[in-house]
Amino acid sequence: MTDLRVNTPPKPLYIDLHIHSTASDGSLSPREIIKAAEKVPLRAMAITDHDTIDGSAEALQHSKSTDVEILSGIEISADFESGAMHLLGYLFRLDDVRLGQVLEVVQKSRAERNLQIIQRLQDLGIDIDYDEVSEASGGGQVGRPHIAGVLVQRGVVQSIDEAFVTFLRKGGPAYVERYRLSPAEAIKTIRGAGGVAVLGHPSTLNTKTEAELDKIIAGLKGVGLQGVETYYPSHGPVRTALYERLARHHGLLVTGGSDFHGAAKSWVHIGFGSGDLRIPYRLVEDLKQTAGSGPDPVPHA
Repeated sequence: MTDLRVNTPPKPLYIDLHIHSTASDGSLSPREIIKAAEKVPLRAMAITDHDTIDGSAEALQHSKSTDVEILSGIEISADFESGAMHLLGYLFRLDDVRLGQVLEVVQKSRAERNLQIIQRLQDLGIDIDYDEVSEASGGGQVGRPHIAGVLVQRGVVQSIDEAFVTFLRKGGPAYVERYRLSPAEAIKTIRGAGGVAVLGHPSTLNTKTEAELDKIIAGLKGVGLQGVETYYPSHGPVRTALYERLARHHGLLVTGGSDFHGAAKSWVHIGFGSGDLRIPYRLVEDLKQTAGSGPDPVPHA
């Protein structure tokens, strides 16, 4: 008897939940990112631009024309003294009013800061203006990487990294602080929109000991944190194991992504990071089970 069943190809196994588009500091548009994800191929992805949902919203507009599952995403910079703390949000409502209000305040602060940075560079004798930086952003949200790119184009420095080390890093001669949400506010904003709040790449917290990191994660869980980004290109097997162990210890989800930016980090590839990143789809299933739980009561912080 002839077997008439159609042999459908198996679904891709892997995901990438940390991708940046031209809406913030990436070099590919959301549509171009989807095309790249199809070639990998990925089963699911999230665009997590800095302090904006524009890239995520644009990607979701194309969700019906691709087999790649697209999750809403964002990366919010939170106030943290000794390092950089980023909170990732997933599966939130794009039309949430409070989320929109909070991001408007953050984006206004970013815009004011950009002008101040450019003024400081001009005071240092560097010929640079806002119009060329805005053009370098491709119409997206302007940030320090775009300023760094113009400094490279001008021949002031040889690379993006040199621009940050010489001028734009925290403490540098052109660095300007900006308004950031507290960790509790960032988490509450994500969860209030029905999303899942995740601590991004814990390595940037610059903690010295496991006990110190454990204390930070415990404190964040106390104000509603739901997950830890464990799989990340620069973590390596030792750090990955540490972050997963701490996440499990605190009953938190595990997530991961490449932190793809395109040209600014040409060695990082969608889906595979520096080449060996493999993030299983089951992590998306865990996120879906957790999404929509709303904000936990947040103590005054």
